Amino acid sequence: MQPGMESTLHRQLKSLYGGASGEQEVRVDGYWIDAVADGRLIEIQRASLSAIRDKISTLLQSHSVTIVKPLAFRTFIVRRNRSGELPVSERYSPTKRSMFHLFEELVHFGNVFPHARLKLEVLLVEQEEHRIACPRRRFNGPDYKVEDRILRKVLETQSFQTAKDLLNLLPKGVPARFTTADVAGEAGIPRWLAQKMIYCLKRANSIERMGNAGNSIIYSKKRLRRWAA
Repeated sequence: MQPGMESTLHRQLKSLYGGASGEQEVRVDGYWIDAVADGRLIEIQRASLSAIRDKISTLLQSHSVTIVKPLAFRTFIVRRNRSGELPVSERYSPTKRSMFHLFEELVHFGNVFPHARLKLEVLLVEQEEHRIACPRRRFNGPDYKVEDRILRKVLETQSFQTAKDLLNLLPKGVPARFTTADVAGEAGIPRWLAQKMIYCLKRANSIERMGNAGNSIIYSKKRLRRWAA
């Protein structure tokens, strides 16, 4: 996709969350907002949350905001040599994302979330990605450009507003005192992603460090009130 071009997926989510009575592409406090519904600002963000960190931080001073964040649990890839031609291949990508990948985004969004006026609506989606063949710009770069992304279906939706909401993502099988290895094992995620999860939970003050076991740090949950930061 060309920089600045809106994907079909973005338009679909904008219509879904803006609603029939909502406004789309609205200018608020000097920023363009995807939609406004029932007085709440709606921002669809497929790219990194860090890209809208300053924008959202400013808007939260006087507005309620919902960020809609799609995560591609499954991607069906349609590849063409040129735009408009018949596909040369169609397949599912082996790469999958889960709700735990939200923490990959929150690592760079901690000064904004949690906030009493902010809601994160995270969607696990199946998407269709249309690729057009092109020469590599770098030795190890892609040999295609993305022409469009299309929403096939929403598989799961979770809302996050508080540190407690994030804490609820800890797998049920994690012991009362746990390490990043415990989290990775119970969640079935890589250790590096479990480390990002623990970093975000600790920064949100929803877990605390209890000590060490060898080279591993031991953590424990905190008791949180509804709007604990």
